[in-house]
Amino acid sequence: MKRRIKAVFGAALLAASLSACGLDINAAVPYQIEPASIQPVPSLQGVKVTVGSKDFTENIILGYMAEMALTAAGVDVVDLTDIKGSNSARQALLNGQIDMSWEYTGTGWINYQGNELPVPGGEKAQFDATKAADESKNGITWLDYSPLNDQYAFAVTDAYGQKNNLKTTTDMTNFLKQNPDQAVFCLETEFTSRQDGFPGALKKYGFPVTTIKNFGIGTIYSSIKSGTCNIGEVFTTDGRIKGLNLRILEDDKQTFPQYNASVTLRTEFLKQHPELRNVLEPVGKAMTNQQMIDLCKEVDIDGKSAAEVAKNWMVGKGFVKAS
Repeated sequence: MKRRIKAVFGAALLAASLSACGLDINAAVPYQIEPASIQPVPSLQGVKVTVGSKDFTENIILGYMAEMALTAAGVDVVDLTDIKGSNSARQALLNGQIDMSWEYTGTGWINYQGNELPVPGGEKAQFDATKAADESKNGITWLDYSPLNDQYAFAVTDAYGQKNNLKTTTDMTNFLKQNPDQAVFCLETEFTSRQDGFPGALKKYGFPVTTIKNFGIGTIYSSIKSGTCNIGEVFTTDGRIKGLNLRILEDDKQTFPQYNASVTLRTEFLKQHPELRNVLEPVGKAMTNQQMIDLCKEVDIDGKSAAEVAKNWMVGKGFVKAS
């Protein structure tokens, strides 16, 4: 049985609703997906699942991986990857405009639950607290988390880091206190205001800030490389760190929460289709930080499409077959 991952355009009401909220149904992913280790699930045949993602490379790749896994299981997939902004993606899930999306434990705990401090005790403690709170307060269930832990960090060029002996964020703080003219930061607008982003780091470390330049997240990496800013916000699993020879500064005071990836669904929807858990969890369990760095590099540095990169990984892991 072959199934093409597809976008569904049939319902005018759905299209109007999504358009009003700034969401666009995307074009079909151009691959024929066949089952491999993920086999058809009789109870999921013909079930429609709308998959959303945020608008950065890693999350889009994860979204396509989920779509391919679901297609192999027999689901009719609607592609709503690349939703602009975390809050928009979250609202789409809460409002039922999408049925699932990959989320991050730190984002759920700080951004959505309104907590100021991360949960001590590591990845599982952060996941357990986030999962329990979101299910009881918002009716959102988190599937078991992935080893993929995409944390915030500050980065500099490797040359700048070597020249100024910068290895940790404390090193950066001490250096900037002595050289405040060097405190030029490139930050994403969302990170500038998120409690789990720049405000929390500033409070924890107390470094000076001379200039903040706001860019889209994709532009920050090249801005660090070009010297537009000395320090920039990055995601620790982004392939451009490797491709542009950047240096991550260790968050030695652990101001940034754990950000393990997990599939999130409305609890009621998962109760209706509990088989989704066994289809999706193995995909997350198979992903690691280093693998995601390499996959993101293929997109952001080598110019491949996120769909192609996701397909190659899913086939390479034996989850699906594709043509």
